[in-house]
Amino acid sequence: MKTDLLPSLLSLLGCLALAATSGLAQDQIAPTSDLNHSLKLEIGRAIENGIEFLESKQDPETGSWSDAELPAISGLAIASIAGDPSLTAETGLPDSAKKGYEYLLNSVQPDGGIYVKGLSTYNTAIAMMALLLSGEESHLPIIAKARQYLVSKQQDFGVKGELDHPFDGGIGYGDGSEAANMSTTKFTLGALYHSKQVLADTEFAVDKESDLDWDAAIAFLSRCQNSEDTVKKSDGKLALREEDKGGFVYFPGSTKSDTFELETADGGKAIALRSYGSISYAGMLSFIYADMDLEDPRIQSVLKWLQSNFTLEENPGMGAEGHYYYYHTMAKALSTAGIQDLKKPDGNKIDWKKELALELMGRQQQDGSWINEGSNRWMEGDPILVTSYTLQALQQIYRLL
Repeated sequence: MKTDLLPSLLSLLGCLALAATSGLAQDQIAPTSDLNHSLKLEIGRAIENGIEFLESKQDPETGSWSDAELPAISGLAIASIAGDPSLTAETGLPDSAKKGYEYLLNSVQPDGGIYVKGLSTYNTAIAMMALLLSGEESHLPIIAKARQYLVSKQQDFGVKGELDHPFDGGIGYGDGSEAANMSTTKFTLGALYHSKQVLADTEFAVDKESDLDWDAAIAFLSRCQNSEDTVKKSDGKLALREEDKGGFVYFPGSTKSDTFELETADGGKAIALRSYGSISYAGMLSFIYADMDLEDPRIQSVLKWLQSNFTLEENPGMGAEGHYYYYHTMAKALSTAGIQDLKKPDGNKIDWKKELALELMGRQQQDGSWINEGSNRWMEGDPILVTSYTLQALQQIYRLL
């Protein structure tokens, strides 16, 4: 391991994204305090217990977690262990992470993807994020090739180079279906964003010709946002409810949540799509990965929706479904944006870091794990997946404090 690389990678992925925070005012930087110190100690203990749980569930033969045919789950577990804020260059990575990396390397395919059977882009993006935390120079060519694999999966239907299809610019699961979606696109953009920074000063540095078409990606993201512009471009197929304005749906023209039939001004019918919390945070985070200005109206619009719908009791618009993915994406989006407090419509401020940390620690099981007891949708009945989501959220908060 190149020891001087590990701390820089931990800082890169665990703290605020440099591009997003370079223009933040000083009053947006969290001050240190006795309260923060006490909370950090509590979070540190919760992280330690959660990591112990993950390590106890690792397959001793394969080095994987849960389903060995889904490297993404192991990638999330590895990133949770490698992202432990107590690690230093001197301590290095624990054996569980090293064994996990061996499993990921065994899942690398000749095309550069990191997968076993299906969901190739989803698995590759998350495995890449784990590899970025390894500190191993030998992983750089693997990361670079995986990066090119993800770039090649950006969708472009119809006329090449023209945004003439709803899914153009987005990324699908890589399972043979054409539908690009917000979740896989978010994971992919994150892997591309961070890997570009890590590879910048190496022989694998990314140039414009080999990079993603980020403008096309932004166009796809914008089509997933409930906005007047999206409705205008739908040829009368979509309508917009005020309570959904600014939020996001899973993919253009459809959603995994509810739809509502509304009457249009001319007496016709149009469908309104319900915004929901986890994917709205995914939209905000994806815009930031695409290097958009935080003052862009699209980011400000989704932030307004998220502040108006803030809750920790459920995934807004989805209830218990995707609840921990919501927590995970909330922490990443708000920390990357450098947002210290959320502002409710009534003007009251919410210290989301403290509130989220206390909520998550209160949900930790006696064995150190977390699990979604209300819904198994999106595999949240798997304590490995849910514990990994939660540990990464807590690690984000810990570093912000």
